[in-house]
Amino acid sequence: MGINRDKPDLWKEDISRSVDLYNSWFMSSAPKAFRDSRSATAKQVEDALVITNYLKDIAPQVLREHPEILPMLRMSTCPPIARERLIGLAQVKKSLVENMENPHGPHISPRMRPDELYAELSKISALIQKMADPDIFVWLTEDRSPGPKELERSSAIVADRLCGSVADPIIRNAQEKRQMDKISDYLSKHGYREASTGTRYDELSPGTFSFRTNVPVYVSDDRSKTVNIPVDILILPFSRRRGDLPLLIEAKSAGDFTNVNKRRKEEATKAHQLRSTFGSEVSYSLFLCGYFDSGYLGYEAAEGIDWIWEHRISDLSLLGI
Repeated sequence: MGINRDKPDLWKEDISRSVDLYNSWFMSSAPKAFRDSRSATAKQVEDALVITNYLKDIAPQVLREHPEILPMLRMSTCPPIARERLIGLAQVKKSLVENMENPHGPHISPRMRPDELYAELSKISALIQKMADPDIFVWLTEDRSPGPKELERSSAIVADRLCGSVADPIIRNAQEKRQMDKISDYLSKHGYREASTGTRYDELSPGTFSFRTNVPVYVSDDRSKTVNIPVDILILPFSRRRGDLPLLIEAKSAGDFTNVNKRRKEEATKAHQLRSTFGSEVSYSLFLCGYFDSGYLGYEAAEGIDWIWEHRISDLSLLGI
């Protein structure tokens, strides 16, 4: 018997309740999440201004030593420059800019020849200096350093631009954290404890769980090749033994109906890989909050994927937790 995928008569009411829950969270918590991120970003912008001598020294050496400041520099121009626009205007290598803005660690490839790197960074430097917004950085035209209020104001404006360009990820990350906290609280109340960081998927002890854990799956029919796929929540019930495959749950949230139907194949692909590797009995479920319509639910149900609604988290018990 399924949890929710085989109960289409309940979908309409659950969709409505899920949307209401997401909207309630968004109205009460999303503004704070955005403000907190903006405050932290403003401090990073101020640090970047200090590094560049308040945009008066954007030398190639500065960019080489501090590639992490490039997004801030793009938002310091008039008009602000998108990443692809910077690549086109400056006529620089796409890989260089992507590495400098890598979310997992801004860096510059050591494989680039020093003379080539200097030439590329010089083009970025010249473009930023030419397009720096004089209405924000008023001290540039007067060839002086900014006062404290001017520095605070300019940092706040650039931080707004940066956060505005990544507003959706900020909200998504805050919602993801809330979902993880909700599951963690539920499991803790039922006697489960979180496994130590770095515990492998097949090393969980009965009664433990882990977040964002890699699970190896076969790439294709070739059983000699595997690739790691990240799974949001792994839970090994008390009834199972160490080394057994845990329950696998993917946390999903959405603020509109459009995007979920664009992304619904992602879960189906992951489920197929898991079943091909571990067999048809693998337990792979979704934890849903937000805008998931009947089209999305029907697609996942047809793929054999079940789900737990966040507004009825007690359904986790139907997984044997």
